[in-house]
Amino acid sequence: MDFVDLLAAICIIVNASKGLSMVQLSRDLGCQYKTAFVCAHKLREAMAQEIHTGEVLEGHIEFDGAYFGGHIRPENAKKDRKDRRLAIHQTGKRRVVIAMREREGRTLPFVGMSEGEGVALANENVSRLSTMSADEASHWDELHMGWHVDRVNHSEIYSDHGKHTNMVESFFSRLRNMVAGQHHGVSPKYLGQYANHAAWLEDNRRTDNGTLAHIVVSNAMGAPVSRNWKGYWQRAA
Repeated sequence: MDFVDLLAAICIIVNASKGLSMVQLSRDLGCQYKTAFVCAHKLREAMAQEIHTGEVLEGHIEFDGAYFGGHIRPENAKKDRKDRRLAIHQTGKRRVVIAMREREGRTLPFVGMSEGEGVALANENVSRLSTMSADEASHWDELHMGWHVDRVNHSEIYSDHGKHTNMVESFFSRLRNMVAGQHHGVSPKYLGQYANHAAWLEDNRRTDNGTLAHIVVSNAMGAPVSRNWKGYWQRAA
């Protein structure tokens, strides 16, 4: 892939508001699937530089989590089906994306095993002067020890006079459409990459495509050699 192809890949990817399958990208560029796959992940690393900056979130923060992966396809005959709720029948591939989003600001996603891990992430990534909004899940009760938290019970109401988590839910909607609608499944190993991609798209949703392409080109040119993706297929073979 030469520089012209890279620019074309960037323009195609930033234009896809809900992500893009690598089969389609490889066809658009006229290259192998492997080339498109690695190129897109390197560009996601460049996007992540704007997401994980190391700066704490400030202002009013919306907090939530959503589970991805680990789907167990039921057997054809009812008599052969297993209780998919039991741990013994789980695939081990189910992960939760925990997201913190500033209203009118940044989205910061992390991948974990359980939604309750978000409390520790809040301690590390949210200013003590901030306020929060969260749903009724009991693991968010611990947030009250460090912040003023508005709670909204989604079984009764989605928005109550400014108390809502609609902004972070918007991020999850984009990520779900990306994973289910475009990629049709994502490895838990790389779920964080896709979460960062969706966060970048969500945070820059009001920016025109030309500016987005310039941002990604700048980030990519300034990024170091990717230790995760350089020689990926040689290691995977």
